[in-house]
Amino acid sequence: MFRLLRIALASFVAAIPAVSTAQQGYPNKPIRLIVPLAAASAVDNAARIVTQKMSASMGQPFVVENVPGAAGLIGAAQLAKATPDGYTIGGFNDSIMTMLPNMPTKPSWDILRDFEPVSLVATIEWGLVTTPSSPYKSAADLIAAAKARPGEVNYGSGGNGSPQHIAMALFASQAGITMTHVPYKGASQAALGVAAGDVPFAFQGLATVAGLVRGGKLRLIGVSTPAPLPQFPEAPTVSTSGLPGFQFNSWFTIMAPAGTPKEIIARLHSEIVKALADPQVREQLRDQGLTVRGTSPEELAVATREQLARYGRLFKEVGIKGE
Repeated sequence: MFRLLRIALASFVAAIPAVSTAQQGYPNKPIRLIVPLAAASAVDNAARIVTQKMSASMGQPFVVENVPGAAGLIGAAQLAKATPDGYTIGGFNDSIMTMLPNMPTKPSWDILRDFEPVSLVATIEWGLVTTPSSPYKSAADLIAAAKARPGEVNYGSGGNGSPQHIAMALFASQAGITMTHVPYKGASQAALGVAAGDVPFAFQGLATVAGLVRGGKLRLIGVSTPAPLPQFPEAPTVSTSGLPGFQFNSWFTIMAPAGTPKEIIARLHSEIVKALADPQVREQLRDQGLTVRGTSPEELAVATREQLARYGRLFKEVGIKGE
C-alpha cells in the first residue's frame, strides 16, 4: 500500500511542472474565438482587426467562429461549456453580458459565475440609420412620424434583447413614442433590412454599418455619442437633433470560460493591450466607430457588475421585456 502511495505521490508531483510548462508554452496551437453574433456585426469586425494583430505577436492563428442566434445566447452557452485552457475564448458585447441576464427568460449560464473577464477592448459607438430614399432626415423626423402614427413605424434589431432592440426601446421611452419591433437573426441582417427598405429605421453599432453608410446604402441621421464623431462629420448627435440627453454605446469584450488559468488570462490581456497600442489597429477601430479601451480583467469584472445592476434598474423603469 505504501509503495502504491509513493507511486501516486510521485506521479502527482511530476504532473505539477507539466501543467506549468504547458501554460508557459501557451499558445502552441490555434486559438478559437467564438463570436455569438452574426458575421459583419460590430463585435465581429472589431474582433477580426484585433486578433489579426494578436496572431502575429503570439505566433498562432486566431480562428473566428460566428455562432449567431437568440441575440447571443447560443454562442455564449458554447463558450461557457468550453475547456478552460485558453484555446477557446469569446468576443462578447454588453448585451450578452448585462442586458440578456436582465430579461425575463434567463440564460442557461451566469455571466459572473461561468466566465472569466479578460478585457473591455473597446466601446462601440452607435448611430440611428434609415433607408437612403426615406424622407426622414433626423431623429426629430422619426419622433414626429411615430407620434403621428403610434405603433405603425417599424424598426429592425438583431433580436429580442439585442443592443439594437434595447437602444431603440430606450429611445422610444425617452421620446414618449410607440414603435413596432421587427427582430432579425443578427445585427448585420437588420442593417441590410433597413438598406433594402424592409424596415425604415434601426439603431446600429457604427462598426456594423460604416461600410454601408460610406457606400450610400444607408443614411446615418444621428450618432448617440455626447459629441459629433470626426469620422462621420455629416451626422449630428441624436441629442441635438431630436432627443436631448440621449446617449448609447456598447462594449466589445474578450471573455474566457471560468477556470481558465490566471497566467493565460494575463497573457491574453497583455497581448490585447499590445495590439491596441499599434497605430494601424487604433486607426482601423476608430474608422469603424470604436473607442479603444483595453481595461484589465479586474476593471471589466467591476464594470460588468455595475452594468448588470444599472440595466436591471433601467429595464424596470422603462418596462423593457422579452417579446
